[in-house]
Amino acid sequence: MKLRVGVLQLDVALGDRERNRKNVEKWMASVSVPSDIPTAVVIPEIWDVGYALDRAAELADPEGRGAAEFLGGLARKYGVWFVGGSVLASTGSGYANRAQVINPRGELVAYYDKVHLIRLMEEEKYFTGGRKECLFSLEGAKAGCVICYDIRFCEWLRTYALQGAEVLFVSAEWPSPRADHWKTLLRARAIENQMYVVACNRCGTTGDTHFGGGSMILGPKGEILFEGGEGEEAGFVTIDLDEVAKTRNFLTVFNDRVPEIYGTHLQ
Repeated sequence: MKLRVGVLQLDVALGDRERNRKNVEKWMASVSVPSDIPTAVVIPEIWDVGYALDRAAELADPEGRGAAEFLGGLARKYGVWFVGGSVLASTGSGYANRAQVINPRGELVAYYDKVHLIRLMEEEKYFTGGRKECLFSLEGAKAGCVICYDIRFCEWLRTYALQGAEVLFVSAEWPSPRADHWKTLLRARAIENQMYVVACNRCGTTGDTHFGGGSMILGPKGEILFEGGEGEEAGFVTIDLDEVAKTRNFLTVFNDRVPEIYGTHLQ
């Protein structure tokens, strides 16, 4: 089975939802082409308003419904899936950093609230962390999504692979001083879990923080299929999900695990 996966590596205007939506619309209009292959598009973390967390009461999207409706319209127009990015959403239990999965009919089919909150960005002061993974069927492919800091937690991503995930989508606002970590962690997650990784990072600058782009699409052996630069750009790759099965059957990592000796110290 083949999928066409793409990243829209965009700058994010702090607190300006309308400007950010117009930018997504502009890029979709410029890069979308008809395709008989199911297509999934990823955009950056908190693409709607950026890290304007101190203005959450003013800017938060109730349950992310506004963003889902906006992306749903684009999904129907261009016949694509959106997997992320995430938005600043208000929920019954507080605020969430919420990634959304929208199908080509414009329907919200799944969502993911960021589980691991990064204290360096003071997320824990504003967000309620999620407590469950996001796994879904993408035209028959087993897919999952996470957000940014989550990729540092190998044990979390392994739970996705153990449940059959073949492709992992990542939305991020990863700062350029740790760009090497970004690249290394993404390749490690692809290699150890023998799955495709489609990761979209923000570019541009907010205040003193520069976000270096470097979005990546990786194969199940860690091969780099696309790597973005530092500015706004889009990248699309057609991937073959049969390569996941071939990789896992050749190097039988999952069959060779010895979970009974790993114990509970990982908890």
